[in-house]
Amino acid sequence: MMPNYSQLIATGSYLPERVLDNHELSTWVDTSDEWIVARTGIHSRHLAAEGQGSVDMATRAAERALAAAGLQATDIDLIIVATTTPDQIFPSTACLVQARLGNQGAAAFDVQAVCTGFIYALATADQFLRSGAATTALVIGVETMSRIVDWQDRSTCILFGDGAGAVILRAAQQPGILSTHLHADGRYAELLQVPQAESHLTMQGNAVFRMAVRTLGDIVQETLSANGLQSSDIDWLVPHQANIRIIQATAEKLALPMERVVVTVGKHGNVSAASVPLALDHAVQRNCFRPGQLLLLEAFGGGFTWGSALLRWT
Repeated sequence: MMPNYSQLIATGSYLPERVLDNHELSTWVDTSDEWIVARTGIHSRHLAAEGQGSVDMATRAAERALAAAGLQATDIDLIIVATTTPDQIFPSTACLVQARLGNQGAAAFDVQAVCTGFIYALATADQFLRSGAATTALVIGVETMSRIVDWQDRSTCILFGDGAGAVILRAAQQPGILSTHLHADGRYAELLQVPQAESHLTMQGNAVFRMAVRTLGDIVQETLSANGLQSSDIDWLVPHQANIRIIQATAEKLALPMERVVVTVGKHGNVSAASVPLALDHAVQRNCFRPGQLLLLEAFGGGFTWGSALLRWT
């Protein structure tokens, strides 16, 4: 029988050694630990070292995921990297990671959907595996957000960090990923962007917050309806880690206690496309999930883009 599903079989992550906490940040920008925590839930974030880039971090996360899966790089026949901050325009980050890992011949490409990038990449890999076009996929979310943040803009520099997360998917006859749901609306591009003439991220925070809460609430309902489920059927929420208030609002939509929500925003900040896989690996390392449990992954990002993935833990 031909496999027509994909299962997530392993995770891995990497965070740079440098930790920037709110107290240190407040020494060069007009802010405070109390102000940041009250509005975002963020206490600290990791920053890439001088000369350390997205390829470096993505490779480390990928190596850890491969080790967790008991696989070699040569076992992979599809590599998808979600990133907003590639080290260079081309080749793709995926191709550069492929070379570092020692894989030859696998399809390799990048996906750019900002903070929703990992969900987009996961959905794409799922379709490759369901169709039989690939058998084993490496999906990575990686960001060096410190490169595009204006460190004098207190409204944005407090939010972002660097890091990478990776997962291994394998074709299977039983479902792991039950469904994925992707959306975008480019009319709101100016609310969260890096303008072409500039090198730094700009954001209209209040408008982004309102849109994120609304769209994430909608996609939760869309995901449940598509699978004939009630909110009470969801065991874990693994959300994009942008702001604790957005996470709490989505959990409230699900009537899910925060004890069943994976929260890493306090220590990681917003790591854009790396946020969801970092949170996923964080929970895996702590043995949070049990076989058969339902996990809802969701994210919202510039574009605007938003998406979800529902999977049964195996």
